[in-house]
Amino acid sequence: MKNSAVGYEWQDVRKNIFTPEEISASDLRVALIGELIKARQDKGITQKQLELLSGVKQPVIARMENGTSIPKISTILKILAPLGKTLAIVPLEKQ
Repeated sequence: MKNSAVGYEWQDVRKNIFTPEEISASDLRVALIGELIKARQDKGITQKQLELLSGVKQPVIARMENGTSIPKISTILKILAPLGKTLAIVPLEKQ
């Protein structure tokens, strides 16, 4: 859909630039990082406190949370443990 003020909507541009697989992977990363941030905030701890609890350096946590890096699964697991969380493999929802 075209927005007369700025051009095309991001959703439309995104579909032209990225493959469905890339979009799916990006959406999954955004959801995962969002859940990590929410879990940390729900615990009421800072990134620095999470560093002390997880052993993952605060700058790494910050880059992960602001989306400038893609963390390894091992890093995610180190961060999840002190937050009382883990990863799970679940079926994808039918679209």
